[in-house]
Amino acid sequence: MMVYAGIDLGGMNIKAGLVGDNLQLICKTSRPTDAQRSADDIVADMADMILSLAEENGIANEDIAGVGIGIPGVAKNGVVIELVNLYWKNVPLASAFQKHLDVPVFIDNDGTVAGVYEYHLGVLAGCKVGVLLTLGTGIGGGVVIDGKPFSGAHGLGTELGHLPIVPGGHACTCGNLGCFERYASASALVGVGRKCVVERPESMLCHEAGGDYRNVTAKMVFDCAKKGDAIAEAMVDEYVSYLAMGMTVLMNTLDPDVIALGGGVSAAGGFLLDKASAAMEGRGVFGGQQYAQIKIAKSGNDAGIIGAAMLAR
Repeated sequence: MMVYAGIDLGGMNIKAGLVGDNLQLICKTSRPTDAQRSADDIVADMADMILSLAEENGIANEDIAGVGIGIPGVAKNGVVIELVNLYWKNVPLASAFQKHLDVPVFIDNDGTVAGVYEYHLGVLAGCKVGVLLTLGTGIGGGVVIDGKPFSGAHGLGTELGHLPIVPGGHACTCGNLGCFERYASASALVGVGRKCVVERPESMLCHEAGGDYRNVTAKMVFDCAKKGDAIAEAMVDEYVSYLAMGMTVLMNTLDPDVIALGGGVSAAGGFLLDKASAAMEGRGVFGGQQYAQIKIAKSGNDAGIIGAAMLAR
């Protein structure tokens, strides 16, 4: 039996698992990343997780056909160009891993990995061109074209959160201004919600937050809007208008079959989907041309592991 190893390398935790050729997760484990450690120590931990899982489940090392690794950064040709959370620059991750387990190693951005998962097991299935937006602390992205992940010439092809949508807008951590994620991430919505708590003490959101702006979450803003609170609904509508701007850029650039919305904000489900779909009406080029469907992604807690394994598969 051939299996594929998948590793989801995060700033806080490393998740790893073994996936069968049928795309079923066989086993998984996790450990704290301890980001202050050296790259060599973290890589050794990742390899040990895979080798331990194989031993515990009666799988020979020779049956591991390949390893996929999803990272919250940029990689090209097996080298991590930039991984801010772990303070990595130009780390030869593939060759370092192969010192512990000599199999093919494939590395890509975690948004791309999630997109691969959605193509095989989620709402991007069957798409010629599929796009995943993960709406969380920032905005991650995955693009799958003809069943293969697209990362561009320099590994930056799915930094979708850094599409510039507001000229001269808010400064972004990437160094540019007006980036998509500064307006349409969960963090962006939380920022607007916190301002509301401070400036509008009569609002439902202020009440739900117990009067403390630090308690505001994106879910809380959406929940207040769902209950019919006009102030919260206005915040959500503004948020969705920025989301629609970014999706329009993607639609007119890539012409995807589906744009899937994932990440924490997607937990708003049908409420978000209805508003996002309405905001996209009339935005297609050339009038009546067909354009992308908007769907809620299916990615679960194990999507990072399974999607990474699919890179190898």
